[in-house]
Parts: sequence; structure tokens; C-alpha cells
Amino acid sequence: MKYPITDESERESAVEAATVAVRNGDLVVFPTDTVYGLAADAFSEEAVRSLLAAKGRGREMPPPVLVSTATTLDALAVEVPAWAKALVERFWPGPLTVVCKQQPSLRWDLGDTRGTVAVRMPDEAVALAVLERTGPLAVSSANLTGQPAALDADSADDMLGDKVAVIIDGGRSRGEVPSTIVDATGEQGRILRRGAISLDELNEVLEPLGASITDEG
Repeated sequence: MKYPITDESERESAVEAATVAVRNGDLVVFPTDTVYGLAADAFSEEAVRSLLAAKGRGREMPPPVLVSTATTLDALAVEVPAWAKALVERFWPGPLTVVCKQQPSLRWDLGDTRGTVAVRMPDEAVALAVLERTGPLAVSSANLTGQPAALDADSADDMLGDKVAVIIDGGRSRGEVPSTIVDATGEQGRILRRGAISLDELNEVLEPLGASITDEG
């Protein structure tokens, strides 16, 4: 079901519907600060499998995890380098995804992560409102694999409507470029995917720390 959010009452109804759907193990779609996202409970193996199946993906392409606060990173990851924390402080909430070593105690299965987790805090009020109620969500772009990422609710509905319980319609997404993905699992940072934040912007933060990032995106 599609939920518009043209006023505060509609927004509350949409957020609550998405929250209930996630808790029931269903998939939801909502706008982020980049493109529309397809979301599932990160701690439900069945829900994550449904997300991957909906997109036509296998376990070799695990979804990143969205969070509502930067402090959640410490609950999901270990050995986060100081330079990565500096990037998080500067660019969260925003279009930066950080790949870190996963907290070994986590009871979830996002796919073939090789002991890592990709984490981002989006700069989008509705997405954050859902995340505050649900906790971390496995989220991928709302599209079928190989198709362009959905920039509005109608596009997401056309591709995924029969697979999701709730679509929050926030109009056209504010950003058309995906997040920049940075590998923070080693001493030297690497860009794994070029996105909304440039290499120069990243290194501008890191230069005073004596650190830098290379671009392998």
C-alpha cells in the first residue's frame, strides 16, 4: 500500500505502517537522501532473504545497513579506524556508506559479508523516523537488479509493488547519485563505489589527520 506524506498526520500514519510491516517481517520502501530504498529488518534472516529475492540478487551482494544515529556504528562494528570515525562525524547523516569489520556477537545473516558490515545514516527525516522505531534496517536501492534506482514512489511501485507491504511516497528523491562507499576495514581507506561525496571532499577531512583514501570505485 502506498502512503503519501503531504502533512504531519499522513507522515505519522506512513511511518507507523512501515514500522509495523518491518516488525512483521515484510518489506517496505521509503525515500532516502539519495534514491528510494527497499528495506527489511536486518535481524530477520527471512526478511533479508526476501529483500535479496525481490531485487533478483544473490547472497554474494549483501545489503548495507541504515541506522538512525552515528553511535549505532559502535554496536555494529569493531576496530573502526580513527580516520573513518572522522568521516562519519563530518558526513553523517549523509551519503557516505562505511564498510567496517562486523561485531562478532551480532545475530544476523545479511549474506556473504566476509565478516564486514556496510553502514550509513541517511539525511532524510522520514527514513530516520522509521529507523528510530525499528532499529537497523537492511536497505538496498528500490529497483530490480540491472534497472535504474527508483527516484520516486511510482517507479519503485512499478518494479517492486507486488513484493512490498508499504511504500512511503515522499515525492521525487532529493538526490539521484548513490552514496559513496568507503572500505574502512584496513589502515588505508579505499573508495569501493564513487558517489555523492567526492574523493577530494573525503581527503579534505583526512589530511589534517595524516590519512588519505585511494579511489578504486
